[in-house]
Amino acid sequence: MMTKSKVQPLLVNYKTLEEFKRFKEYGNQELAMLEDLESNIVENDSESPFFGIYYGSALVARMSLYRVKSKYDKYFTPPQDYLELWKLEVLPDYRGQGYGKDLVDFAKGFGLPIKTNPRINSQAFWEKMDFQKANYDVERDLGENPLIWLPSGVGERETN
Repeated sequence: MMTKSKVQPLLVNYKTLEEFKRFKEYGNQELAMLEDLESNIVENDSESPFFGIYYGSALVARMSLYRVKSKYDKYFTPPQDYLELWKLEVLPDYRGQGYGKDLVDFAKGFGLPIKTNPRINSQAFWEKMDFQKANYDVERDLGENPLIWLPSGVGERETN
């Protein structure tokens, strides 16, 4: 059995959007993609911010990743580009098999700091992935408790 699953970018097409309906965190983002598809703004098979893992032909785990520019950064010192990780979800029958970790490791592979807002009951998972509470002095982040991960050396790095 393979220890690492292949994480791949998910394409915006009807098949992917149909698969998304199986995930609990299905909402505005997916509906907007569907509208874009239907109004032909995006051609079939254009890239989405989603990445996923397939088991056979079934999408069993996914997340969305956005790159946020440093000028909008209120979490890291000095301000820098970072990734916002949303909607990390593994379907119930596939949990506990490392798919969530594989997705997080994939995101870490970009070498940028990562911010996420953990869902209820997921704190332990994020701590295991070396995420920690963000120290920031802005008004509460929409009532969420952001967690951050820093690549080693970020924060104390010299800027030349």
